[in-house]
Amino acid sequence: MLTAIHPKLPMRDKAITSNYYLHQLGFTLAGNADYDSYLMVEKDNIQIHFFEFKALDPKENYGQVYIRTNDIDGLYQSLHANKVAIHPAGHLAIKPWGQKEFSLLDPDNNLLTFGQAE
Repeated sequence: MLTAIHPKLPMRDKAITSNYYLHQLGFTLAGNADYDSYLMVEKDNIQIHFFEFKALDPKENYGQVYIRTNDIDGLYQSLHANKVAIHPAGHLAIKPWGQKEFSLLDPDNNLLTFGQAE
């Protein structure tokens, strides 16, 4: 039986990625071990893991995660208040497939899409 998923995304610089997820998006560190080239963050019921990839070209990174929420309006407003840049084509909207969504790009161009069923 499957119980959880923890996507692994590339990062070029652990300090920059950590700062973005912890201080801008409101995640906390997951686990109690600090690995040199690996990062685990969590918020509510999800975890995202990152592996170091110093040679990553952000323009060629297609890492993506779709995260469901039950308070998309509150999440969007909190990120907007924290001056988190929303993807230019990913502002909060109801999509043709019936999901209310918005998207953002992290410092390594990983696409995070947040969605809630309407």
